[in-house]
Amino acid sequence: MSRETWILVVLGGVLALATLVGAVWLAVRVFRTYRLLGALGAGGKFAFYGALIYTILPVDLLPDPIYLDDMGVLAGTLFYLGRLVAKHRAAQQAAADRAEFPSPPELPRRPVS
Repeated sequence: MSRETWILVVLGGVLALATLVGAVWLAVRVFRTYRLLGALGAGGKFAFYGALIYTILPVDLLPDPIYLDDMGVLAGTLFYLGRLVAKHRAAQQAAADRAEFPSPPELPRRPVS
């Protein structure tokens, strides 16, 4: 093989390795949200398991050495789960604030004459 062919093969291998590392990194980030699935409801569970199944199954939009579609699904799932976690934490914080500072009792109103 010529030198140019070897360079293309090495660059292709480096690109494939980089996409694999990116996909694994995103998968690890998605798995870290697994412990929050009970609090995130059915939408979070569906997104998590859907992304897991799509990543593991060999049926993809792109062939398996190219992990860009898997990375897209994992990144989208991570974004969605992150938004669900933020909403869940905001709701918890609001509930804690209401419990800490209850609203004052309403005063009786006098009729206006």
